[in-house]
Amino acid sequence: MSTLPVVLDRTAPGSLGVQLSGRIRDLVVAGTLARGDRLPSSRALAAELGVSRSVAEQAYEQLLAEGWLEARRGAGTFVAADGAARDAVPLPRRAPAERPLVRLDAGTPWIDPRHAAGWRRAWREVSTARPPRGYDDPRGLPELRALLADRIARTRGVPVDADEVVVTSGTTDGLRHLLTVLPPGPVALEDPGYRAAVETVRGCAREVRDLPALRPVTDLAGVAAAYVTPAHQHPLGRVMPGPDRMVLLDAARAAGAVVVEDDYDSEFRYDVAPVPALASLDRTRVAYLGTAAKSVSPSLRLGWLVAPPDVLGPLNARRVVTHEGAPWPVQRGYLALLRDGYVDKVVRTARRVYAERAPRVAAALSPYAELAGPLAGMYSTWLLPQADALRARDAGRRAGFEVNLLADYCRSATLTGLVVGFGGVTDEELDRALAAVTSAL
Repeated sequence: MSTLPVVLDRTAPGSLGVQLSGRIRDLVVAGTLARGDRLPSSRALAAELGVSRSVAEQAYEQLLAEGWLEARRGAGTFVAADGAARDAVPLPRRAPAERPLVRLDAGTPWIDPRHAAGWRRAWREVSTARPPRGYDDPRGLPELRALLADRIARTRGVPVDADEVVVTSGTTDGLRHLLTVLPPGPVALEDPGYRAAVETVRGCAREVRDLPALRPVTDLAGVAAAYVTPAHQHPLGRVMPGPDRMVLLDAARAAGAVVVEDDYDSEFRYDVAPVPALASLDRTRVAYLGTAAKSVSPSLRLGWLVAPPDVLGPLNARRVVTHEGAPWPVQRGYLALLRDGYVDKVVRTARRVYAERAPRVAAALSPYAELAGPLAGMYSTWLLPQADALRARDAGRRAGFEVNLLADYCRSATLTGLVVGFGGVTDEELDRALAAVTSAL
């Protein structure tokens, strides 16, 4: 081949050699240059393009190293790879992206902007801290585990030692690690229930068994674990009564199953004091999961697990081998946020905001729907016929808001309605969303 259809832009950033190798690579990938095609010599190509020979040599050397070209002694440089078929169908042109909807979901918290200085201070501290030389403790930073142990004991009534706390990359990460060390068998999950937990169980190749969310759990025979949200059932909002807790634990003991308690938003009770954790009743049978997602930010992807004593050793041993600890910068940042009182501040202010917003949501929706559980946390769930729920959901979308359907949380349950979150929006957005939904109802 005497010439190449290549044009170089001397005003573009980067070296001419890198630019030339990219142009030739594109020709091979597109099929313009086919396997076996001979390329001009580096001297000839340089003269044709008006560049120094070193530019052409650099480009050829790069493509030889990547395997796109091959050099044949005494013959020259040839294309060594097949590109796209010459009659390949072009990819369809993407439609312009629609404006994203404002989500009234059940998991995005309200963070008061007045606390922004504390957030920035924590991450400045991370930027100047020295990271570990290698893989750090897979259980998590010792200082963070100590603070978490103190907080769990103080706020949730579960006396726990720092060495019993495992820092995870969120709730589902903790659940996944737990399932990897439990005996084989299905996992029972509330229905309706937390969709991410259901998919995590399925992703671990375990069968999902449905637990009706509003009935006591009296039988866990044949399951390895039962996943529950006793402080604030997700998504119906019910608090598991004391007698039902005792019945659940009795069933777990009889079946030799582990109860997995997801304590995702217990800090946000504003009708009564926070209900003590289920784990406070039996540490040997309950695995406790906590999260920073509902208090600080879902995007932190940080949580913690307090496993039963006979599970903790195998779980930690596995994490040593897999290096699956939570990212060090995130742990270090959350350590500063906890230590300096940021977390307590955002929880207190968010609790006040939710306590004010929940009655506003109730006042708007109660003429049309039935409240599924007590007002608590950052969302409320409303029972109404599916046709009405769909009409309200669609009206919300037309106004720019996404409101979840209760039916999407169900597997065998037949409940219908709306799950209305009010944490991750402004007051003005909440008012507009409620106006849209109620106009359809």
